[in-house]
Amino acid sequence: MKKIGFIFIFLLFAFVSKAQPGNCTFKSPQFTINFGTGNIREINTATLSDYRRVFSSCPTDGHYSFASYTSGCFRDDWHTLSSDHTDGDTGGNMLLVNAAPVGGMFLSIPISGLKSNTMYELGLWVINLCKPTKKCPLLLLPSLHIRLETPEGKIVANIVTRYLPRVQEPRWSQHRAYFTTPASISTLQLIMSDNAPGGCGNDFALDDITFRECVKQNPQPTVTQKTQLTKKRVADSKPGTKKNTTTVQRKTPEPQTIKPKPDTTSKATPVVKQPPQIILSTPLVLKTRENALVRKIDTEAGEIKVDLYDNGEIDDDTVSIYHNNKLVKSHMRLSQKPISITITVNASQPHHELIMVAENLGSIPPNTSVMIITTPGKRYEVFISSSEQKNAKVTFDLK
Repeated sequence: MKKIGFIFIFLLFAFVSKAQPGNCTFKSPQFTINFGTGNIREINTATLSDYRRVFSSCPTDGHYSFASYTSGCFRDDWHTLSSDHTDGDTGGNMLLVNAAPVGGMFLSIPISGLKSNTMYELGLWVINLCKPTKKCPLLLLPSLHIRLETPEGKIVANIVTRYLPRVQEPRWSQHRAYFTTPASISTLQLIMSDNAPGGCGNDFALDDITFRECVKQNPQPTVTQKTQLTKKRVADSKPGTKKNTTTVQRKTPEPQTIKPKPDTTSKATPVVKQPPQIILSTPLVLKTRENALVRKIDTEAGEIKVDLYDNGEIDDDTVSIYHNNKLVKSHMRLSQKPISITITVNASQPHHELIMVAENLGSIPPNTSVMIITTPGKRYEVFISSSEQKNAKVTFDLK
């Protein structure tokens, strides 16, 4: 009875995120945390006292992992998930958590790049991994507390999921909160913890953490007198409607002649149209690491071929490559066989950025490679060095 009473009290007083604000349209996510693909580096920046990371699709009590599927976990007590929540994310990871005996914090990561004094939506998707079963005598269910804090510990956004139910068929559910960033903002901290004690039934997966900016809509214009007059005329034209026979004499305004103003400039100034700028949201790995400029190349218009090789001994270095903030090569192993990319520089797309991200450092740190660049008029050889703190960037600009 005490346990049932505790659950009832918690459900009664649990915090519920504010309803979506009216007069607000949300942009596409400024950035999404979807835990990448393959064996990613640790993203937690805080020391976790109750949780440890493992490399398994079935983490045990007090452990978490980044995995793309679950299968046959704990004598098939868990749902089998063949993929994560992200649409079209082949081999993409989700965060799997098997609750610690006393619950506690399982995720703490920095969030940077949000605008100050701006309303945002924080959203995320979760699922209870446990099937309904009679094996668990106690009603142990995940109850997640998600908060966004300033460096001083002030809470900016707050979500409590209440208890995530066990269901017969796996079903993801979204939880959201709406918040306004402080006037002075640098980096916020996203912290997640499980309020419920661990045990049979308290296991869950989490994916696709998004931040979307709110854009206020202009109020609808009021009905004008002209519209009212039109409605009256329609009403007067209906059969059986008594018309107002009073004639209103209106004075026709005198026609006016508008003379063009003389051109006071001796010569017209040509208008130069700038090509549209395509700006993608910055991935987290590009926000949290330094993006050091290695080489800036001015080139003629045309196709550019980029070939990336391991520099020196083949020691299992792996990299991901981003083109204009978009992931184009993920967890590629550097070797004597090139990793090839082709880009096109022209008037409509005059600027390009390639950023090399070290996914691991191989057996001989740091992660080193050589980039062979072939432009329409020249060939370049660029040596690249990246680490878990610093990415390497090469830019291309149309002459």
